[in-house]
Amino acid sequence: MKINPLFDKVVLKQVEAVETTKAGIILPGSAQEKPQVSEVVAVGPGGLVDGVEVKMTLKVGDKVIIGKYTGTEIKLDGVEYTIVSQSDILATIE
Repeated sequence: MKINPLFDKVVLKQVEAVETTKAGIILPGSAQEKPQVSEVVAVGPGGLVDGVEVKMTLKVGDKVIIGKYTGTEIKLDGVEYTIVSQSDILATIE
C-alpha cells in the first residue's frame, strides 16, 4: 500500500532512535524519547491551503527535524509514519 499525501502534507518515516547511551547504558523502549529527525517518504502537490498558495520545497529523501509531538502517526504494513503539514517542519538536515 502507498500513501499519497494531499495539499501541503508530507509523510515522514522516523529515523531509528539510539537504544544505547554514550556511556553504554541500554534504554528500554519506554525510556526512549521520540526521535525528532525523520526522512521524507512522500510529498503532497501543494496548492491552495486556506486561500494561500503553498509551494512544496521538500523532496523525497530529505532529512528533517520536527517537534516531538507534531503530526498524525499511522502504522501501515508494520511501518510507522507521521503525516505533517510542510509548515510544521522546523528544519532540514544536510
